[in-house]
Amino acid sequence: MTETIKLQTKYFGEIEYADKDVVRFPDGLFGFEEERGFLLLPFDGSGGGMLCLQSVQTPALAFVVLDPFTLKPDYAPELERGELKAFGVKEAGELGFYVLCAVKNPVSESTVNLKCPLVVHPETREARQIIMERYEMRHPLAEFGRGEEAAPC
Repeated sequence: MTETIKLQTKYFGEIEYADKDVVRFPDGLFGFEEERGFLLLPFDGSGGGMLCLQSVQTPALAFVVLDPFTLKPDYAPELERGELKAFGVKEAGELGFYVLCAVKNPVSESTVNLKCPLVVHPETREARQIIMERYEMRHPLAEFGRGEEAAPC
């Protein structure tokens, strides 16, 4: 039987999760290096394209992340050989990618960071934030045809 842990979250109230559900960032996130464990929680109605990256250490810390391929189908993150090796994979397609969304008011002014995606190994749940030189940090949601209709982000 798997032991569950209770956590008060920023957007979902109190939830229960198992340790196996935690996505682990050995190096933390840029600017939050001490934060190493997170849950990926989908927002209702997003079809899995918009999630909450909820810290398991700091309940008030949560980020909105998006599937970059739903925004930009031609998004082509390239990992270096050493990065692939660190994940234990041969190609980037074996990994999951998420981009951070800086939520603004109004929502149409929100931006996504395509330059520094969160890369997650779906089986081991190990993750890293990696820099993609070919992309910019602040892409307005409006650039992708998103605006007020993407209200949660």
